Amino acid sequence: MVLIVFVGMQFYRPEKNTSTGKHTAIFLAETNPSKEVTAILKESCYDCHSNNTNYPWYNNVAPFSYWLADYIKGGKRHLNFSDWETYEIKKRDHKLEELIELVDEGVMPLKEYTWTHSEAKLGEEQRKALLQWAEKTRVSYQSSL
Repeated sequence: MVLIVFVGMQFYRPEKNTSTGKHTAIFLAETNPSKEVTAILKESCYDCHSNNTNYPWYNNVAPFSYWLADYIKGGKRHLNFSDWETYEIKKRDHKLEELIELVDEGVMPLKEYTWTHSEAKLGEEQRKALLQWAEKTRVSYQSSL
């Protein structure tokens, strides 16, 4: 019975988080990260926090595909760079405040993610660049509040 369920799961897959076009263009234009920070965001954040995920090979195997879909849905619920324009200024500021806190504490990117995406691990210089950009961006939001 378990084998039948496992085989059946291979034919019914969750919807993939894929988007065409420049799904983070508004966020990038508004927050103006450097090329270095843009690369960090793309490499370490967007898979779970935007409308486009670059899926690993094991996403083609259930139950991993279901686990990843749930993981991505949760990440986007907390922060979605592709939906940045839908956030009020106060919420944008708060999201950056959370980003700063989680990156500073080493919580983000999640260990579970960096186990299979070693390129997403933040070195000290990358972490500093990301935090400085987020702090600077928050200052501009706070002056608008």
